[in-house]
Amino acid sequence: LKSAVAAALLAASSLPTFAAEVAGVKFADTVTVAGHELKLNGAGVRTKLVFKVYALGFYLQDRKSTVADVLAAQGPRRIRIVSMRDLSSDDFGMAFMKGLNDNVGAEERTKLLPQTKAFGEMFAQFPGLKKGDELVVDWNPSVGSQSFLNGKKVGEPQPDLAFFNAIMRIWIGNKPVDSSLKPKLLWNAEKASAPAPETN
Repeated sequence: LKSAVAAALLAASSLPTFAAEVAGVKFADTVTVAGHELKLNGAGVRTKLVFKVYALGFYLQDRKSTVADVLAAQGPRRIRIVSMRDLSSDDFGMAFMKGLNDNVGAEERTKLLPQTKAFGEMFAQFPGLKKGDELVVDWNPSVGSQSFLNGKKVGEPQPDLAFFNAIMRIWIGNKPVDSSLKPKLLWNAEKASAPAPETN
């Protein structure tokens, strides 16, 4: 009996201390990118009008509670997007680019233009996102920003951290695509320790 109790306690202690489920989409507490364990910093749902468009989560080596700290985070990072409806590549790509341009100044846009163009061309490589499809963008300091659609590489890596930060600013910049999503992507220890409300 004692050994069974000990095994149960050990199993419980190995469960994720913080994981999120938003609108039925689960986000693991930790993931591994470039050999480093990253922690879920926050997750939420992008809505447009009354429609749920996609669920999104940020992963960092250490959890950060401010935009400045997220953008200054060291080491690998991950952006995970799970589509909650069918989206054409044109619609998704245009929304992506608009969000990026809205949150990047003119001078920086000029500097990042080649990478932005290459990133935009990536969307032409697939017809669109189906409900449940997963788009991941990883920042690996030794490679750059690499995108994956359902685990398969799409596009070429983009070398500058400034470009990955520009992508992150789509959701946490001064003009985020969804103002209600922005705070959910920033670490909040008090919210994380509270029971998670059910999301239909």
